[in-house]
Amino acid sequence: MKRKPHTERWRVTQGHMASLVGDGDNGMFVIPYHGETFTVLASDGMGWDHVSVSTRKRCPTWDEMCAIKKLFFAADEVVVQFHPAEKDYVNCHPFCLHMWRWQEGEFPVPLPMMVGPR
Repeated sequence: MKRKPHTERWRVTQGHMASLVGDGDNGMFVIPYHGETFTVLASDGMGWDHVSVSTRKRCPTWDEMCAIKKLFFAADEVVVQFHPAEKDYVNCHPFCLHMWRWQEGEFPVPLPMMVGPR
């Protein structure tokens, strides 16, 4: 995870979910974007970089997730949203999506042509 230093202005530094600059990529951030406020939880433990993104009334859109991705990951880093087996579902918030990056090497991805024409 390559969180950019300017995201510090959105870090929650008081209260139950407080963190400090010394916590690095771990913490809660409240980020305004195009008239919406996003609650972002970031962590980098157990071999994974993880960013959860939520709003109060709806799930984030693709464009909104892309904007948050740019704040927390480098342009050349591949991140994924998983759809696990149903037995492993966890839903703590109805309007939250997650991005994950495996820290131990390159994550395999399909060729762009398999997704669609450019």
